[in-house]
Amino acid sequence: MKPAKFDYHCPETLDEALLTLGRYQGEARVLSGGQSLVPMMNFRLATPAAIIDLNRIPGLDKIEVADGTVRIGAMARQRRLEFAPFVAEKLPLLSEALRWVGHLPTRTRGTIGGSIAHADPAAEIPMVLQALAGEVVVCGPQGERRIAAPDLFVAPLTTALEPDEILTEVCFPVMPPGAGYAIEEFARRKGDFAIAAIAVQLVRDGERCIMAHFATAGIGPVPVRLREAETILERKGLGEGAVAATAQRAAELVEPMADHNASADFRRHLTGVLTRRAILKARDRLNVRTG
Repeated sequence: MKPAKFDYHCPETLDEALLTLGRYQGEARVLSGGQSLVPMMNFRLATPAAIIDLNRIPGLDKIEVADGTVRIGAMARQRRLEFAPFVAEKLPLLSEALRWVGHLPTRTRGTIGGSIAHADPAAEIPMVLQALAGEVVVCGPQGERRIAAPDLFVAPLTTALEPDEILTEVCFPVMPPGAGYAIEEFARRKGDFAIAAIAVQLVRDGERCIMAHFATAGIGPVPVRLREAETILERKGLGEGAVAATAQRAAELVEPMADHNASADFRRHLTGVLTRRAILKARDRLNVRTG
């Protein structure tokens, strides 16, 4: 199929993009990598009056670190991030997650900001934003504001961005040296969207687990942190009993969806299984990295 008729704009500055976006009063869409928006338009699931193409705006793909935070421009391509040594060193969980994203052409064209703004509940990058307690920077007519991950995702394909705002930057705290991390995902085929996925980050001090972060994808309508499950490891440590209790609690906490891919009960079951696997993998890496 072909998309419905739309106006096309390719601004060369962010200010120009914001002015153009504002003129359409919520009826325009922003184009970054186009890996989700273009198929939706072709199937007429999205029929925007206009497309605002961000690809000619300089500076929206920068990657830098400052004050313990990795700042990634929204237009940074996923393939570039996947193989960036800097990202692998500072954000190994993100590097691992990117290998699960779609297929090579998808990652080559897709952007980190586009994936987050699209807010597909089964996407890996929003899950990592939750697991690493990141935030995004958005710009609009009133200036710049920051939105923390827990406040960003409102519903499937819906974020807290206003219709006249543009996501410009994604910010992640640098992962602590020696942190353990893992992604566990279940999908019909490699490259498909996750039916269920779990991201884990662990930090140890001696025999104690001083930080545990778990986040989901594909299970509920938005990616979420499983905070009550995290506290079990932080209280009880990383032994087998604590891991089993954490996995069980994670399965109890989720609000799973039911669709043509899986029932809610199956997704709940997968939550427990994948959480346990991810914790054990992260724990093993924690042991290797800390000696």
